[in-house]
Amino acid sequence: MPLDKLKIRTIISTNVRFYLEESLTKTEALSKGERTRQAVIEVAHQLFVDQGYAATSMRQIAEKAGLALGGIYNHFSTKEAIFSDVILAYHPFHQILPLLKAAPGETFEAFVRNAAKSMVAELGRRPDFIKLLFVELVEFEGRNIPKMFQVIFPQVLPLVKRFANRKGELRNIQPFVLFRSFLGLFFSFYMTEFLLAGTPANILPKGTVDDFVEIYLHGVLAVKEKK
Repeated sequence: MPLDKLKIRTIISTNVRFYLEESLTKTEALSKGERTRQAVIEVAHQLFVDQGYAATSMRQIAEKAGLALGGIYNHFSTKEAIFSDVILAYHPFHQILPLLKAAPGETFEAFVRNAAKSMVAELGRRPDFIKLLFVELVEFEGRNIPKMFQVIFPQVLPLVKRFANRKGELRNIQPFVLFRSFLGLFFSFYMTEFLLAGTPANILPKGTVDDFVEIYLHGVLAVKEKK
C-alpha cells in the first residue's frame, strides 16, 4: 500500500476511534462488544471505499473483522445498518466543525476566507468521503442524512449564532440560510475539483478556492463605475 494512502488511513482510523470512544462516557472503557462494533465499522469503511458498497458482502466484512458470519449479526442486523454507522463515524464534520469554530477573522469576509481554506485543506485529506457520499446519495437516496443532521445540527448552532451576530455587516439574510449557502460554496468547489480531476478543465492555477470565495462574497457582476 502506498505510504501516503497508509498515512491517510491511519489518521482516519485514529479520528474514528476518538469519535466512537467519545460517544461513551469519559470513564467507561470499551466493552468487548463495543470493540467488535468498532472493528466492524473500520473494516467495512475500508471495503466500501476500496470496492464499493454493492460489491461488499456481510461475509467479507465479518471475515476481515475476524468474526464468523453469524457473529456479525449480533452487532448489526443488515449491511445498511453498518453503512449508516460508517458514514456517521467517518463524516468529516468531526474535523471540520472544530476548524470552523476556530477560524479567525474580525470581519465576516476574513472569516469566510480563512474557514474556506481550512475546510478545503481538511477535505483534501479525505478522498474516501466523496465515495461514501455517492453511496449515500445513489444507493440510499439520502436516507441516512436525517440521522446525520440530528447529530450535526446541535454542534452547528454556535456557528449559526456567529453568523447572526454579524448584523450591520451583512444583508438581512436568515443566519441558517447564510450558513447553508457557505456550505454550498464549499461543497461546490470540493465536488467540481473531484469531478474535473484529470480533465483539461482542471488545468487551472492553484488556489482557485479564493475565486469561489470572491464570487460568494461579491458576486460575478462587475462593479459599475459611477459617472
